[in-house]
Amino acid sequence: MNIEQARFNMIEQQIRPWDVLDPGVLELLAVVKREDFVPPEHRALAFVDTEVPLPAGQCMLAPKVEARLLQELAVHKHERVLEIGAGSGYMAALLAHKAQHVITLEIDAALARLATANLQRAGVMNATVIHADGAIGWPGEAPFDVIVLSGSVAEVPDALLAQLKVGGRLSAIVGFEPVMRAVLITRSGDQGLERRVLFDTVAQRLQGFAEPSRFNF
Repeated sequence: MNIEQARFNMIEQQIRPWDVLDPGVLELLAVVKREDFVPPEHRALAFVDTEVPLPAGQCMLAPKVEARLLQELAVHKHERVLEIGAGSGYMAALLAHKAQHVITLEIDAALARLATANLQRAGVMNATVIHADGAIGWPGEAPFDVIVLSGSVAEVPDALLAQLKVGGRLSAIVGFEPVMRAVLITRSGDQGLERRVLFDTVAQRLQGFAEPSRFNF
């Protein structure tokens, strides 16, 4: 496989057509080596328009979903980011290139070790992986400018929304199969929250989050 050609094709054929046109994001996708965050046995899938399996039954989001969320969050160099669901560490690496510092929480110990090793190997020094349940966030370091849920949830817990700064943004994939929606929630004031639907998609559940009943009796 010609890796650089595959990376170019991913950007031009998958990501640009999904309205990811921010030059900074596109450049970052060319620089951060996605293949280095994919398990060796699945490396052929690194640039394919699909979720990539990870240990512990988890997976990486599809490249176009990661790219679109990164663009919509518009992270700045002075901002602090909390990610829920480190996975292999790839999204944390992307965020770290944009932010001052990233804390990424991973409920599975083996994945937390994998993400740490991948980030160290990639020379990402401003991202910290913590083995923890992300459903309650990381209140000791709150508030955050940006919070990213790298997986789906039935609904966004109030505990996470409370850890957003005024002007802060939270991205999540919310709902139930077969239709979920990526949303961007912005804190507009001490009590105010603005919610915008970005696109429809389906993503694997994050572990540790509550699953309320879909039915009302």
